[in-house]
Amino acid sequence: MDMNFKALTALMISGGTMLASCNNNAAKTEESKDSTATAVTAGPRSFGQADGQEVLQYTLKNANGMEVKILNYGGTITDIITPDKQGEKGNVVLSYDSLSGYQQKGQPYFGALVGRYANRIANAKFKLDGKEYTLAPNNNGNTLHGGLKGFDKVVWAATPAGDSSLQLVYNSKDGEEGYPGNLQATVVYTLTPDNALQITYKATTDKPTPVNLTNHTYFNLSAGKDSTILGHELSLKASRYTPVNDKLIPTGKLDPVKGTPMDFTTAKKIGADIGKVKGGYDHNWVLDKPEGVLETVATLYDPTSGRYMEVATTQPGIQFYTGNFLDGTLTNTRNGQKYVQNAALCLETQHFPDSPNQPSFPNVILKPGDTFSQTTVYKFSVK
Repeated sequence: MDMNFKALTALMISGGTMLASCNNNAAKTEESKDSTATAVTAGPRSFGQADGQEVLQYTLKNANGMEVKILNYGGTITDIITPDKQGEKGNVVLSYDSLSGYQQKGQPYFGALVGRYANRIANAKFKLDGKEYTLAPNNNGNTLHGGLKGFDKVVWAATPAGDSSLQLVYNSKDGEEGYPGNLQATVVYTLTPDNALQITYKATTDKPTPVNLTNHTYFNLSAGKDSTILGHELSLKASRYTPVNDKLIPTGKLDPVKGTPMDFTTAKKIGADIGKVKGGYDHNWVLDKPEGVLETVATLYDPTSGRYMEVATTQPGIQFYTGNFLDGTLTNTRNGQKYVQNAALCLETQHFPDSPNQPSFPNVILKPGDTFSQTTVYKFSVK
């Protein structure tokens, strides 16, 4: 299930290089010179306006012809263009043809960075240091993905960081969406020479605050040739998951997947057992690895196109979501496609949902003087 050792080592080295480049201008310049032979960043193009600021789309390319396009609005990935086994290139993520698509009511976070707290917080409340904080109840009485205007709906400060990377920075003010502390979030997207999209996240705060940052891209490795992902084959390096109540809030238990429809320890078609899961898959899997260690935790394969994706992360959990709420009604979709139920899936590397209210879950409280850090890599190939 793991990436081969050389590839993983290369990714970890690449991750270290990028982290260094975030903190050292000299390192950034040196990396830029070294990478010009293998990758070229196209100039950004205008994609509209939001909050009185220009929205730009940046394009990353590598020498293999792979492309990734990203908006400074929400740090949104609009395109991941990779070849299939016949060499035909296609966009393997759901997207829109205009900014209005990303701003429409009910837009389900296509490609976006989500925060300050990704996933759900029960009853839109949590206690921290004896004080109760009230958030926006934007999902069945709970808070989802940061609230009414989370990190997915703001314009980030974007700076190309080397020819194959884009750095995004957003300063979230104390009290924004109910969260305490001024939080500075920095995300770097890097397209590597071996067709991997590496995402590094960092955040600092001046008051204790819960932090859970991830990316919410919807993948369909057929590049739209198949209207659903039910034929995709998924593996998850996770022997446990967090069961949820009817509002998708974890019960606090860590249940074994063995003998249940939640078992993806061996690769299987997503459609094999989805009918046995009420509403479809929208759960957090507990990864079988130490937190903070970059390790391959998931693989996704589309037998028809031959595209293969590996996911490595430093995070303790991954949310596997099968686009259950897609119903074909979204407008301004790419090429007018109808995004029906199960049109795509998300593999959101994360801390567990509702962790601020679940003391037995891994800690999500960031304190002044500490740095939140996570790295996730989506690597593409064919077989």
